[in-house]
Amino acid sequence: MACETVFIQQLRERGFRLTPQRENILSVLHDVDGLVTAEEIYNRVLRINTSVDMSTVYRTLDLLQEFDLVACVEPGDDQRRYELLGIHGPHLHLVCQACGQVIGADSEVAQDFGQRLQDEYGFVPALEHLSVPGLCATCAASGD
Repeated sequence: MACETVFIQQLRERGFRLTPQRENILSVLHDVDGLVTAEEIYNRVLRINTSVDMSTVYRTLDLLQEFDLVACVEPGDDQRRYELLGIHGPHLHLVCQACGQVIGADSEVAQDFGQRLQDEYGFVPALEHLSVPGLCATCAASGD
């Protein structure tokens, strides 16, 4: 099912409607390859619709996250970045603490870890929202 269809369905179930602003924000996310800040989304949406404000972008991103259509990554530079999950599906984010690169990784690599958390602590992790800080291969090899 396309993310637009899921978004419309989820909005209706909660008594919301698909406004032109929400539709524009989702459209911009479809056109972006990779991670993008809310401000970058806002600037792109303004090219399409000048009646959008920054608070609408943040509220829409919150809804999209709630519906598991968008992931939010905090790479450590005080800037949250967003990614449409419809393209890649849920995955982990490996965040290099030296260069800031964010690498998408299949969430299956953390399944054993997730199962252990559940077995030992009764905690069911949302692995698809997990960001792991560390060093990318290039920075690790250069000793950064």
